[in-house]
Amino acid sequence: MSRDALVVGINVYNEQSLRNLTAPAEDAEAIAQLLAQFGDFKVRRLPGVKKDGESRVGQKTPVSLRQLDEAITRLFLPDGEKIPETALLFFSGHGLRSERGVREGFLATSDASIESEWYGYPLERLRRVLQNSPIRQQIVWLDCCYAGELLNFRKSLDEATPGNRDERDRCFIAACRDYEPAYEQTAGTHGLFTAALLQALHPEHRPDRLVTNFTLTEEVTQTLRTATQRPLFANFGCQIVLTGASPHRESDEALVDTLCPYRGLAYFDCDAEDARFFYGRLELTDALLETARTSNFVAVVGASGCGKSSVVRAGLLYQLHLGQRLSGSDQWAIIPPFRPGESPLQNLTEAFLAPDLSPVDRATNRHKLEELIGSGANGLTELIQAYRATRVVLVIDQFEECFTLCGDRTEREQFFECLLGAVEQLGNKLCLILTLRADFFGKCLEQDYAGLGKKIQEHLVTVRPMSAAELREVITKPAEQVNLQVEPELVQQMILDVENSPGM
Repeated sequence: MSRDALVVGINVYNEQSLRNLTAPAEDAEAIAQLLAQFGDFKVRRLPGVKKDGESRVGQKTPVSLRQLDEAITRLFLPDGEKIPETALLFFSGHGLRSERGVREGFLATSDASIESEWYGYPLERLRRVLQNSPIRQQIVWLDCCYAGELLNFRKSLDEATPGNRDERDRCFIAACRDYEPAYEQTAGTHGLFTAALLQALHPEHRPDRLVTNFTLTEEVTQTLRTATQRPLFANFGCQIVLTGASPHRESDEALVDTLCPYRGLAYFDCDAEDARFFYGRLELTDALLETARTSNFVAVVGASGCGKSSVVRAGLLYQLHLGQRLSGSDQWAIIPPFRPGESPLQNLTEAFLAPDLSPVDRATNRHKLEELIGSGANGLTELIQAYRATRVVLVIDQFEECFTLCGDRTEREQFFECLLGAVEQLGNKLCLILTLRADFFGKCLEQDYAGLGKKIQEHLVTVRPMSAAELREVITKPAEQVNLQVEPELVQQMILDVENSPGM
């Protein structure tokens, strides 16, 4: 497996308004050495110089826009038939931002000139390069001011490559948010972000001596949790091994795990044990994460038995809890999913009750919650605003029960008005997620219902039937988790038996 890396550290800038730096070259060289030693990467340095016969990142050598453009193009759009499996870009230097019309972010090259509005390498161009790149594993780490602009084009990048989840695994990490500067260490030779990156990348710091994109983002975020800048990240697709080696597994290892890895007709829940065996919905989980990141309403719609509850619980909610795919989501408050049942307002009240309360406290809290939710959208808004978390996630599973089980039309309409009114008032503070059987979508359109039907149409994520590849993953991967294998002929026969069948 071929792995290429381009590490860029620019210290020298021609324009006086862009001061020369000292950390970028040190940052890039340290990253280069670690990737080569522990990650088996073939590393190209920019600017590259020879010192004592060895390649180093030059500390006093400028880098032009043309040089950086050619190097990035060569990394992600290589010539020839033998392309690398993995390509990694690390950049340390000045970051610039243009506010003319459409806001844009740039990686500042040595010839950048703010006075001449010549800012350097556009992140929009990087998006197009990544979009057209044939490389399966794409990694970009930026240690510069306004680096968060990298994540602002993530959605358009996802939309540009639909259906390619089995071909594209990506790890984007930005040193700071799109409006923040990035800082150097007060005592040390590296930038704050790079110092945390170096620590997290070293496999000897982990018990299993294995660093992946998920462990990396988790540790970097933890290290910089009290820093003056907040790193942002976005992982999607499969796990990417960055440094270290997979732990050795003895070939004659005994079968020690007798747990059945399949759930039958039961849904997968949002806990580690169920998520361990949840496969086949990686692309859909990524789509849900992106919708939850950018919207305060998510409608998950699909046929009966297609796995809506499972992908929301073991996919979306579990990943939000981990905080490994969406930066900061582990700090969100997730209300346990509930079903509307015969009395949606009562069940909404119950969802906010802490499970470990004493009977007396539970009765007292229930009374207060009933008063708040009984007052409609304003009460629910007040309740959610009381949470200290930056966002509150409220999940309503099997939303069609509002029509199938709730016979009180007045309560049903009050329930809808309460939820949608709170969504409008709270903005990004609340993320309302509901699962709905596709054959009940028409019911939501029969009346205005406080704009319910329109809201679902605008924020719809459909759960489609699994592909043959996804079905194969669902059959084989859970078995591998308990050290079992399924005969290939049996797998193929099972796929043929269920393919194109309802509820397969």
